[in-house]
Amino acid sequence: MSNLGFEYAPVGLCILENRVIRGCNQQFAEIFQGPTDSFDNVPLSEFYASPKDYETIGARGLAAMRETGRYSDERIMKRRSGVLFWCRVRGQSLTPDDPFQRGIWSFSDLSDERPIVALTQREREVAILTCRGMTSKEIGLELKLSYRTVEVYRARLLEKFQARKLAELVAKLSGMPM
Repeated sequence: MSNLGFEYAPVGLCILENRVIRGCNQQFAEIFQGPTDSFDNVPLSEFYASPKDYETIGARGLAAMRETGRYSDERIMKRRSGVLFWCRVRGQSLTPDDPFQRGIWSFSDLSDERPIVALTQREREVAILTCRGMTSKEIGLELKLSYRTVEVYRARLLEKFQARKLAELVAKLSGMPM
């Protein structure tokens, strides 16, 4: 009876040990496209849009989890088929002294609300940090770029998402109704 909540949760759930999948539920398998048992012992890195995303998002997540034991964001991930999609990710460490040692993570497919637009690695990073409400200067500090360079990336994002202003871009990136 106690496993029913995990198995039939309406979001994808998985147990990670050092960023390797040790178990997942049916919804996780459906989101990432494969039988539930085919994900056992698979590194989560296989489902990131790029190795750079795995590295940078992992570092950001680890820093947050060291402070609070939790992390959440919205990012582009990759299904087994290679198709990219927007995903809401939330994690809770079960080992506070070593946050990535063991944790439970949820994954929600945002494909219906947010279409994929072809973005470069840096554009994805700027888009994610913009959605977090960071200013160009704050993003520049985080990514070690000048704020003017961040503004260039934001201008590209405005064009790619056909948004007239930053608020409209954020609405489109976050899937909010306009």
